[in-house]
Amino acid sequence: MDSADFRAVLDAVRRFVREGVVPREDEIEAGDAIPEDIRRKAVAMGLFGYTLPEEYGGLGASLYEDVQLAFEFGYTTPAFRSMFGTNNGIAGKVLVNAGTEEQKKHWLPRLAAGAVASFALTEAEAGSDPSGLTTQAVWNGQVSGPRDGGEYVISGAKRFITNAPIADVFVVFARTGPERRGTQGISVFLVEADRPGVTVGPKDHKTGQAGAWTAEVFFDQVRVPYSALVGGMEGAGFGEAMKSLVRGRVHIAAMCVGMAQRILDESVAHAASNKQGGRPIGEFQLVQAMLAEIQTGVYAGRAMVLEAARKYDSGEDRRIGPSAAKLFCSEMVSRVADLGVQIHGGMGYMRGVAVERCFRDARLFRIYEGTSEIQKLIIGRALLKDAA
Repeated sequence: MDSADFRAVLDAVRRFVREGVVPREDEIEAGDAIPEDIRRKAVAMGLFGYTLPEEYGGLGASLYEDVQLAFEFGYTTPAFRSMFGTNNGIAGKVLVNAGTEEQKKHWLPRLAAGAVASFALTEAEAGSDPSGLTTQAVWNGQVSGPRDGGEYVISGAKRFITNAPIADVFVVFARTGPERRGTQGISVFLVEADRPGVTVGPKDHKTGQAGAWTAEVFFDQVRVPYSALVGGMEGAGFGEAMKSLVRGRVHIAAMCVGMAQRILDESVAHAASNKQGGRPIGEFQLVQAMLAEIQTGVYAGRAMVLEAARKYDSGEDRRIGPSAAKLFCSEMVSRVADLGVQIHGGMGYMRGVAVERCFRDARLFRIYEGTSEIQKLIIGRALLKDAA
């Protein structure tokens, strides 16, 4: 997007989040769902495909633009971003980066128009490290020559799959090679949610992030044609998963910054208005110290995310920066949420208070898109590799 178009989109998103979503957070929390009118408005604004290429109906946002939007998405309940996040991130980008032209023409305009793609990688023994993946895709047809008249048969189970209950298509990672463990022989498929043999389990009951639905997904002898193999090439799945996750880490870091900004705003307002002993609690130096810690975290996180996104877009750094940003910002927002509760005192522990919800919602950021421990390993190994 050119700068004027992006600024208009960013301003519209900021208004929508703060005027249309924030006032309805209690409704979303109580109903564990995003209201349909909010979903329709998000589709109309192009949010279901804002990072997808313009030629396929998207807005074509770069990662640098994406994170600025994510600062705004993070200001409200994570469920808002979650309903279109996989389209623009880990699921949609697999299709953008590796899909055939026919696959892109078929699916990307649908995603931009409000269909939902779900990223089906995680399994019981394959979370931050996908090398334990066991889902199998067995080719049932001639081994050589044109692959027509045959099909893949997919069997396995996935866990904690975001948007699984509302998905139109699953981006499924499965083993097509003889390897039972490790990163080799993993391929990726586009599997329609209504294919025979696809079953979605009940919604998971989570600590936080109400309205962002996850569930198990079971593939029982699901038959798909060769055209469902992303890119038409076996064995590329692990690499594509890693590329999508690296980009997604910067986006999640930006979400953390947005949430931290919301906690800061709520905490400053509370400290300025709530009184103890006849004085606003903001006059007490230890409360001021907690506000200062929050502001410092927000300031540092925002700068780190923007720099990581800039270097990602330029190709200068797609290893250390994304993991460092995700590690710092996800840990930062957890500390900020704890401080926000502390500033609010007993009220901070009550349901219906924004910082209490943020306290629960923030915890998951340190787990998905690779845990904090995985980010440390990525950073450490990359530094040593560069030194060697």
